[in-house]
Amino acid sequence: MVKKKKQTEEELLQLARFAKALGHPTRIAILNYLDKQSCCFTGDLVEILPVAQSTVSQHLKELKDAGLIQGEVNPPKVRYCINQENWLKAKELFNDFFEIDFVDSSCSV
Repeated sequence: MVKKKKQTEEELLQLARFAKALGHPTRIAILNYLDKQSCCFTGDLVEILPVAQSTVSQHLKELKDAGLIQGEVNPPKVRYCINQENWLKAKELFNDFFEIDFVDSSCSV
């Protein structure tokens, strides 16, 4: 059995930030939409999501703060797209995490 490298504290914090950002169905819907559109404006999302504009903005902020999306200001609008570099980093961190083999865990409930 090949042991995976242990994730550093910084990697664990980054993984937790990504996980938190992915922890809401509306944010998943936003990412799915961005995947199909390559970019969008807040107004585009307000039209397709069953939530208020202020709620969409809060979800976009959470995704942006986690680094999963990026925004480019084109006054008076902001254009959003997937942050490709951080998306690849998130995939790597989640893959490493899910490679953990708990078969040897000795918990019997």
